[in-house]
Amino acid sequence: MTTRDIKFDGTGLIPAIVQDWLDGTVLMLGYMNEAALTKTLSTKSVHFWSRSRQTLWEKGETSGNKLLVKEVFVDCDRDTILVKAQPLGPTCHTGERACFFSKLEGDAEEHPSSEAFGAILESVLRIIVHRRAQPQPDSYTTKLFEGGQDTILKKVAEEAGEVLLAAKGGKREEIIYEVADLFFHTLMVLGYHDVSLQEVYQELGSRYGKSGLKRKQ
Repeated sequence: MTTRDIKFDGTGLIPAIVQDWLDGTVLMLGYMNEAALTKTLSTKSVHFWSRSRQTLWEKGETSGNKLLVKEVFVDCDRDTILVKAQPLGPTCHTGERACFFSKLEGDAEEHPSSEAFGAILESVLRIIVHRRAQPQPDSYTTKLFEGGQDTILKKVAEEAGEVLLAAKGGKREEIIYEVADLFFHTLMVLGYHDVSLQEVYQELGSRYGKSGLKRKQ
């Protein structure tokens, strides 16, 4: 199928849903005309047509939070585009990971699902990788990268020790705090070596499987 098979509406536009290629989170919805779709396919960076400014624009062209294209699909009616992409930083202009964060008729405070927790880890690692590619002044993550691998590994060892001490102390709040620190610095190791969480998930899956029971050795 080519762009000539796409059914643009009467104004020459088609809605384009952007989804995180790793965990399926819907990041945003925008509109493309034929030029934006062609540009998206050729550059592997998501482009839209701005209905308010009447101009072609690249997502993240000013913020740096681009959407790198992995796959592009069209629905059965050929009137909606689905882009699976790798986001470089928050997608929403508010700083949120995705534009769809306000729940209609929901409670003011809600507990994230288990999928959301995984998405948080993915988001943190994504920011770490982004900081490595584009260092930011006064950034703790950038400072760790500047110190090199030994600095990063030293922090992992320190935080692991803090987890041990917190666990020995038996204080729930301290355990949670120190484990969160250990998670972050472990993600720094993954970011330094360009290892994705998907690879770690796959390794865990190969050991324990979907049932959660450890495989026979």
